[in-house]
Amino acid sequence: MTNPEKNPQLTVLGPGEMCTDVEVLAPREVPLGGPRAMTVYRTLPQKRRSLVGAWCFLDHYGPDDVARTGGMEVPRHPHTGLATVSWLFTGRIDHLDSSGVAAPVLPGELNLMIAGQGITHQEISSPETTVLHGVQLWYALPESTRFSEHHFEHYAPEPVHLPGVIVRVFIGELAGSASPVVTRTPDLLGAELILEPGAETSFTVRHDFEFAVLAERGDLIVNRARVAHRELGYVPAGADTLHITAGAAGARAILLGGVPLNEQIVMWWNFVGRSHDEIVEFRRRYQAELGFEAADPHDVGKPELFGPFAPGQRPPLPAPPLPTVRLRPRE
Repeated sequence: MTNPEKNPQLTVLGPGEMCTDVEVLAPREVPLGGPRAMTVYRTLPQKRRSLVGAWCFLDHYGPDDVARTGGMEVPRHPHTGLATVSWLFTGRIDHLDSSGVAAPVLPGELNLMIAGQGITHQEISSPETTVLHGVQLWYALPESTRFSEHHFEHYAPEPVHLPGVIVRVFIGELAGSASPVVTRTPDLLGAELILEPGAETSFTVRHDFEFAVLAERGDLIVNRARVAHRELGYVPAGADTLHITAGAAGARAILLGGVPLNEQIVMWWNFVGRSHDEIVEFRRRYQAELGFEAADPHDVGKPELFGPFAPGQRPPLPAPPLPTVRLRPRE
C-alpha cells in the first residue's frame, strides 16, 4: 500500500466515512478489579460484532501506572468453552490455575490456557511490575473440542524482520512464520506487528479468513480506512491481501484472524456455552464447587468442572447474578 503522505492521490477515509472492506470498532472502557480499578479498553465483544473468526474477546490495557491503579489483581475465577491468550508488552503477570500450572506472563511470550469443559485461574501482576501493558484475548472452542480437558502452552515466537516491520506470530501462520501451538480451534491467526514511522506492509492472507487489526500504539491505515489508537479495524472474509500502514509516529498492532466460527455461542461473564440453560448450569456448579451456594440435587454425581486450587491464595470471585431475561446467542 502506498503511504498517503508520500502519494496524495491515495484516498484515505476518515471518521464517519464508509470503507466497503473495513469496519472500524471503537473501544469501551471497563474497570477491571481492585478498589482503584485498572481500566481496560474492550473492542470485542460488542453489539456491532461479537466474533472475528473464533476470537470472541479483546481487552487492551496500559501503559498502566501500577503505583496508581494497583495493577492487575484478578483472583480465582472460572472459564468454560474457551481459551485465553495472554500477551504482554511491558511488565509481568503471574498465572496460577486449577490444573496446577504456575507460570509468568512475560513480554513477547504467549501463554495459552485452554479451558475446555472447565478450569479456574487467577492473574496477578508481579510486585516488581511498575508499568503494565498488554492484551487479553479469548477465542471460543468449537463444538468438537469444547468439552475436552484443559491444557496450557507457552511459546516465545522468533521475530520476523520485514522492511520497516517486525512480526511475531504467536498463533497460526503469517509472513513465513508458523506457530507450533495447538489451539483445538482450527484456522486461527494471532500476531504482533511493530511498524516504524510511516512504514507500510502488505500480507498475502487466506481468502476464507476474516481479520481484526487493533491499533495498539499509534494510528494505522488498514486498507483504506483510518484506525485510531485503541480502535479495531475489521476486514471480512474475501480479501487476498491485507495492507497496513503506520502513521508518522510509528505503530504497534495486534492482528487476529480466522475462518468464521459458524456456530452460535452464548457468552456470559467468563463462560462460553451454546444455550441459556448451559450457562445457568455452569454458574450453578461453579458456585457450589467453590462453596458460595449449596449444591443443586440435579448436579449430584456429576464430576467437578473447576478443580482444586493451591492453598493460601486470594479468595475466589463469586459469579454475579444472572440477568432476569434469557441469554441470547451470538454469532
